[in-house]
Amino acid sequence: MRILGIDPGLASTGWGIIVYPNGGPGDVSWGTITTPSTQPFPQRLSHIYHALQDVIRREKPEAVSIEQLFFATNVKTAIVVAQARGAAVLATAESGIPVFEYTPLQIKMAVSGNGRASKEQVQKMVAVLLGLREIPRPDHAADALAAALCYAHTMKTDMLKNLIRK
Repeated sequence: MRILGIDPGLASTGWGIIVYPNGGPGDVSWGTITTPSTQPFPQRLSHIYHALQDVIRREKPEAVSIEQLFFATNVKTAIVVAQARGAAVLATAESGIPVFEYTPLQIKMAVSGNGRASKEQVQKMVAVLLGLREIPRPDHAADALAAALCYAHTMKTDMLKNLIRK
């Protein structure tokens, strides 16, 4: 299964593709969609939307995992990022691909086993779990790969639970 992970942001939206369960380092791709701060806000959202549609057409994912927002202090930033996240969700939903949402805590737990892991710990585990020699850069791309891994691990756990129930 090809899984697209998305780490939403207005200045930089990370995306990452993994193949699960039999993928290897050659089955991983990632990147970022950047928008300049000088560009008008509506055009920045449009760029995120269209660029993600291009990724979806090119990579042909079967599921999408996107990080939910968690902001405790800066409401203005949260609203702007939420709008960028909305453009990302719309791009995937219009493609007819199932979208799964996870909190940062769930993603950290799935990748590192610790919901309070540091950004660096999560990124190192992404590289280890995907058999990569280096941590994927930029950070938003590594975070997107972590979101994809979270879905893969959650899917695996759900399958095991269903087997036990039978």
